[in-house]
Amino acid sequence: MLHYAVVFFVIALIAALFGFGGIAAGAVGIAKILFFVFIILAVATFLFGSLKGR
Repeated sequence: MLHYAVVFFVIALIAALFGFGGIAAGAVGIAKILFFVFIILAVATFLFGSLKGR
């Protein structure tokens, strides 16, 4: 999932470079959402893994 966030961020940078404002804003929005979902899932996996090990 972090891979998709990075891909959308790169798409946003390329779109911003060429002046496609709407596409860049949409890609940045998707990248932000995916990044935060990844962070939440990573923390949840870490917590559940540490609880299961006990």
